[in-house]
Amino acid sequence: MLDCVIVGHNDGDFPTQVEMVAGMGRDSGAYRDLSLAFMQWEGVPTRALDFLTRKRVVDGYGDDRRYHNLEMLWPTITYLGSFLHRHGYSFDYVNLFQDEKERFAAVLADEPLSVAVTTTLYVMPDPAVEVVRFVREHSPKTKVIVGGPFVANYARQSSRPAFSQVLNLVGADVYVVSSEGENTLVNVLAALREGKSLRGIPNVIFRENGEWVFNDEEIERNPLEQNMVDYSLFSPLGNFVTLRTAKSCPFSCSFCGFPARSGKYVYLQTELVELELDRIREHTSVTNLTIIDDTVNVPKVRFKEILRMMIRKNYGFRWNSFYRSDHGDDETIELMAEAGCEGVFLGVESGSDQMLKAMNKTARRRDYLRAIPRLRQVGIVTHANLIIGFPGETRETVDETRSLLAEAQPDFFRPQLWYADPITPIWERRAEFDVSGSMFNWRHRTMTAGQAADVIDDMFLNTRESIWLPQSGFELWSVFYLMRRGMALDQVKQYVRAFNDAVAENVGRSTPVDVSAAAVNRLIESATFEPNGADRAPLPGAITA
Repeated sequence: MLDCVIVGHNDGDFPTQVEMVAGMGRDSGAYRDLSLAFMQWEGVPTRALDFLTRKRVVDGYGDDRRYHNLEMLWPTITYLGSFLHRHGYSFDYVNLFQDEKERFAAVLADEPLSVAVTTTLYVMPDPAVEVVRFVREHSPKTKVIVGGPFVANYARQSSRPAFSQVLNLVGADVYVVSSEGENTLVNVLAALREGKSLRGIPNVIFRENGEWVFNDEEIERNPLEQNMVDYSLFSPLGNFVTLRTAKSCPFSCSFCGFPARSGKYVYLQTELVELELDRIREHTSVTNLTIIDDTVNVPKVRFKEILRMMIRKNYGFRWNSFYRSDHGDDETIELMAEAGCEGVFLGVESGSDQMLKAMNKTARRRDYLRAIPRLRQVGIVTHANLIIGFPGETRETVDETRSLLAEAQPDFFRPQLWYADPITPIWERRAEFDVSGSMFNWRHRTMTAGQAADVIDDMFLNTRESIWLPQSGFELWSVFYLMRRGMALDQVKQYVRAFNDAVAENVGRSTPVDVSAAAVNRLIESATFEPNGADRAPLPGAITA
């Protein structure tokens, strides 16, 4: 019997997602944020890559393959699968649930012991609910285990009764609440194999006699150097691989709860990063890496060692990562370009030093004004991510952010509405700023969520020095994904601009209407290209058991 099937990401049905968020109110912060990432085309909410998929079919390229923001082997699968294998458990995996239902059903027909559902990108329970129901339909005896950030966050933010309602809704048998849950999953599988109770296993919630049993929680730590990915277990890898060389973050930004959830910042030494890259290079299909460390260039000395090693080994990978502008210099940026870096995600957050200080950011405006132009000079694409509406935000601080964009001119930018999250440090100081409400529905002494959303709409409509990144179904790595598929960088930019123009036709409307024919024609013109050979490369995530 197969011990575990790991399910990667369920992208869900996007129009259904839009309908659900619209149910919160079309004037809500959640809907206004989402509405800037899709256009209404032939009555259907359509994201940037969705349009390319439909155009591909019209152009007759011979198959029904989707252009997809997550057309890569989901990193949770590689790390969790390697951990299970190392501890003597058999596994299989489904990378993208929506694309692999037929193959998933075939695996479930053999009644595996368990299915592990990951929730890395979920902010609502619906994607997990759909996967659980699918498993119940095709293999009722299989135990369903759900874990990951969605579960861990709900456990910390909700009362026990409210959390129990979410558990009932999702419908799984077992929940893992640890931010690191690999060893907990192994302990659960050991008990299931032997038919034992799950009582006493830390970080586990399970149903017994119709009631939820909440076991004690304890910190789980799985050292990176002892749990590296075994890439021989995954075939094909495809063109894109996501990897991490560190866990957690050494900083304490007051809008972010990640360090508190993830524990002490730890990272692999250079020789182990080299070993992992060597193993990836053995898979000749891999052309692109996305390094998901929040602070890959910290500490600076170690990052330079890695860059020099990559140059010496001449891997040939193109790669993108996060980058801390105050922990780099001209030498670092030059080494990055020589080592194959083609893009960086910059957590700029604000162009106001007043706001950066309030956010407990170590970077300042001068750091971004120095780093962004230099990165662009050496050919590295830059994306500036921003937060609008953080406590203390005013029209004046927003103007400083606008002027930063105008002066630094990153290739892409995206301001996001501040999310009032109870697990972030600023929540403890909410009385200081007269913060009321939570999530996307808040107000404080200097701004309301509605006013912040108005600012974001205006930045979307009127910023010309930088290109808005849709960021729902399209991230920075999507730029490089399209480049590997045959589009030049300038054409990707032209296409994203054309898509944003189409989205803009509905800004301010209470009910979206179909995009104009002129906007569709501009999109078609900008999206006309001949896919290269990589467009027909094997997809990751095929069932291999």
